Amino acid sequence: MEDEIDKAIARRRAFLGAMGAIGLGGLMVPREVGAQAPARLRRIGVLLPTPWSRVSHLSDAFQRGLREAGWIEGQNIHVETRSSDGRDERFAAFAKELVAANMEVIVAVTVPAIQATQQATKTIPIVMVLSSDPVRMGLVPGLARPGGNTTGLASAIQTLAPKRVELLKETIPGVSRAALIWNPANPAMHTDWSLTEATARKLGIKVRPLELKAAGDLDSIFKAILRDRPEALIVVADPLTLLLRARIVEFAARHRLPAVYGMREFVEAGGLMSYGTSVSDHFRRAGYYVDRLLKGARPAELPIEQPARLDIVINEKAAQALGLKLPQSVLLRADEVIR
Repeated sequence: MEDEIDKAIARRRAFLGAMGAIGLGGLMVPREVGAQAPARLRRIGVLLPTPWSRVSHLSDAFQRGLREAGWIEGQNIHVETRSSDGRDERFAAFAKELVAANMEVIVAVTVPAIQATQQATKTIPIVMVLSSDPVRMGLVPGLARPGGNTTGLASAIQTLAPKRVELLKETIPGVSRAALIWNPANPAMHTDWSLTEATARKLGIKVRPLELKAAGDLDSIFKAILRDRPEALIVVADPLTLLLRARIVEFAARHRLPAVYGMREFVEAGGLMSYGTSVSDHFRRAGYYVDRLLKGARPAELPIEQPARLDIVINEKAAQALGLKLPQSVLLRADEVIR
C-alpha cells in the first residue's frame, strides 16, 4: 500500500514538473486565478519654460488635477517633461521630440511653447496653459469651438492690466511716477504693457518700462529704479518674472517700494498686492483637459476655459513694513488678506 502511495506522489510531481516546463517554453501558466495584466501607461508630454523643480507648487497642482480625474503617475499615466529653462528658442526642438515620442496629449505652457507645439503637430491634442488671450494671439479661432487640435485655458482678459493700475492709484492716491518690469520677449505681454501705459496716463501716472528678457537683466533694472526713484512698481507677470519673484519682492521691500503684481504668488512671497487669476488653479485644471482628451474628447469641440475668478490679494504685513495704511475700500474688496 505504501509503495502505491509513493508511486502516486511521484507521478503527480512528474506531471507538475512537465507543466512547469511547458509554461517556461511558451504556454504562460497564470500564477493566480483571475490575475490581470498591468494597465497600459498613457503617455502625455509637458512643454514648459521653467523646470518643475523651480515651480514645485505648480507641479503639485498639475499632479493634483490628474489625480482628481483618476490618473496617477507610474500607475496608469506617464508624464514626459521638457523645459526650455527660460530660452524660448529651444521650444521648437523639444516640441518635435515630444511628437516623435508619440505622446497622446501635449500640455504646452506659455504662448511661445504653444506656438512651437502647434507647428510640430496638427494631430496630437494640445492643452494650452498660460495662453493669455488665445484668440487675439492667433492660437485658436474661437473659445467656444477652438477648432484644430488645440484647447485648454485662457489665462488673461483685457481688463486685468488697467485694473491693476487703478488698484495702485486707489491704494496710493498721490502716486505720479511708477516703474514697470515686463518681458517684451513674450508676445503675450505687449498688450499688458500698452493697456497699463494707457490707463496710467489717464490717471496721471508716468510709467517707465524696464525690459526683463533674461535673469541677468535684473541687476541693471534694480540700478535704474534706484536712480529714478519711482513712487511705485508694477510687475507684469510672466514665466520669467514669476521665476524671479523672490528677488523682485525682496528688492521692493528693502527699498520701501509699494508694488502691484499680476499673480498671487508674488504676494505669497511677501509682495504688497496682486490682481489676477490663480496660476496654480490653471495647472490643476489642465489635468481635467488631459483626462477629457485621453477619454476621446475632440479638442476642436472642447471649449476653452476662461478664468473662473479674479482675486485681489493683499499682504497686510508688507503694507505695515512699508508704513502704508491701506484704504478700507481696497481691504473690503480684497478676496484674501495675508496677515
